[in-house]
Amino acid sequence: MGFKLFIQAITKFLLGVVLVGLLIFLPAGTFSFFNGWLFMGILFVPMLIAGFVMMFKNPDLLKSRLDAKENRKEQSLVVKLSGVMFLAGFIVAGLGVRFNWYALPKAVVIGATVVFLAAYTLYAEVLRENTYLSRTIKVQENQKVIDTGLYGIVRHPMYSVTLLLFLSMPLVLGSVYSFIIFLAYPFIIVKRIKDEEAFLEKELAGYCEYKQKVKYRLIPFIW
Repeated sequence: MGFKLFIQAITKFLLGVVLVGLLIFLPAGTFSFFNGWLFMGILFVPMLIAGFVMMFKNPDLLKSRLDAKENRKEQSLVVKLSGVMFLAGFIVAGLGVRFNWYALPKAVVIGATVVFLAAYTLYAEVLRENTYLSRTIKVQENQKVIDTGLYGIVRHPMYSVTLLLFLSMPLVLGSVYSFIIFLAYPFIIVKRIKDEEAFLEKELAGYCEYKQKVKYRLIPFIW
């Protein structure tokens, strides 16, 4: 375990906690926002645990996951659009508390929390299956096509999982208005997948054959 990698991971984690906290609680104008604390807990506690597991078991994977700089123009646009979505969604959720906008029923919040945690479990499984996963679009040395487990069902199970994660976030926060904003994510991720597959067809040996074997990209029997 490299000390530099540890510091980099902890720094990014703490910055994430502070940034998300500010985006939620500052617009709310109060720390008495239960849904906000619930969301912070289910987001960052599993993230911290996963980070330590990768730190000790697969530091190369952790290093790859920390690298978020996209060099491809299309992917850079996707990252920026996602950033705008998160900013707007979290701020609107906070404003909903400040101005007493309609809040979703507790049953919806509880259901969304269960979906979020289940999706986090699937996220961990995807990382276990594919140690080549990176936050940026690239082909690593000696990388091969993974076609087992969830990769035998859809070609991009990580994005399938993030679809569940991101669409459940505003529901955990209790904001239907934030959820409407997050509905932009499926369109954003479709754009990312199309560009990524064009890249992988050229750069990753066996990917074209894999596409013939696994027909669906994101959601089984749909797309």
